[in-house]
Amino acid sequence: MWLIIGLIAIVATFINLYMYATGKDYKLAMAMGLSFTALTLCAEYSLVSEWVEVKDWAALEDVVPGMERALWFLTIVSILLNIAPIFLERKGKK
Repeated sequence: MWLIIGLIAIVATFINLYMYATGKDYKLAMAMGLSFTALTLCAEYSLVSEWVEVKDWAALEDVVPGMERALWFLTIVSILLNIAPIFLERKGKK
């Protein structure tokens, strides 16, 4: 599930950037990109929670350390890409 939601977040982010580049209102796409990023993190947390409930320590040891770095990186990239149009718009007004 987290993979599907993550892909939707990526698509929404690119729609956000495309709408900004074409001069259309991009704020809904920006909100969707950030919202789906948050939902991706929640879905990943739910997956880890399920592994804890069934005491699947091997899965936790194998997946969590690598996923932590990936989720931090991708979340930061998502935030920066989604708010980039706001900064570019402000820079253009000066």
